[in-house]
Amino acid sequence: MLSKGRVLAGGSRVIRETAPLLDPGRPGLRVLVVLGVLAAAVAGIYAWRSQPVADPLVPPAPSGAAAIGVGSAEGVPAAAPSGAVPGIVGLASPPPAPGVTVHVTGKVRKAGVLTLPPGSRVVDAIQAAGGARPGASPDGLNLARRLVDGEQIVVGAPVAAQGATVAVGAGGATMISLSSASYEQLQDLPGVGEVLAQRIVEYREAHGGFQSVDQLQDVSGIGPQKFADLKGRVTP
Repeated sequence: MLSKGRVLAGGSRVIRETAPLLDPGRPGLRVLVVLGVLAAAVAGIYAWRSQPVADPLVPPAPSGAAAIGVGSAEGVPAAAPSGAVPGIVGLASPPPAPGVTVHVTGKVRKAGVLTLPPGSRVVDAIQAAGGARPGASPDGLNLARRLVDGEQIVVGAPVAAQGATVAVGAGGATMISLSSASYEQLQDLPGVGEVLAQRIVEYREAHGGFQSVDQLQDVSGIGPQKFADLKGRVTP
């Protein structure tokens, strides 16, 4: 049998003979360093790309909107929200039309300022004011006329046959009384529409009627030319 010393001596000789083969040298060491850096970089990129990515949040659909052409991955259409209208997305209800505000006065049961639906007529305003009082006649009013916002309706005012108009001259022209003519009768004057007739009514109420025809020039909207057209057709 080999002695222990001879075995150790043989092992040392083998190590000395194989040691040069395991030494890579400086060029080999550089290659190993570069390969190590590349491996670390690749591992870092792979780890970064492997992180989970959160899906973007989808805002909730507004109330009343319908889902159109939106389905699941299997092609099944998505259910529309409760109260949605099929075929319409985000359809908002149109704003309600404003009402018509008028002042009903005279011989009615409940005179005052009233607001009625658009398209209402004079007869609707009188009914909303409680109707005419017993013995009062709305003959001077056109009950079928559509209401104009901001106008005044006087029930029981004197009609033309009672002194609001008088025939003059050989030409058969009629004269309109500014103090007693109705809102409708004032619109028979040349160049006087609904707005200007309302201004004349408001002026005579604020000043207790017309004392002279010249006061007509104080009404907003009546200039020198329009006054010249009207002064031969009206009386105080």
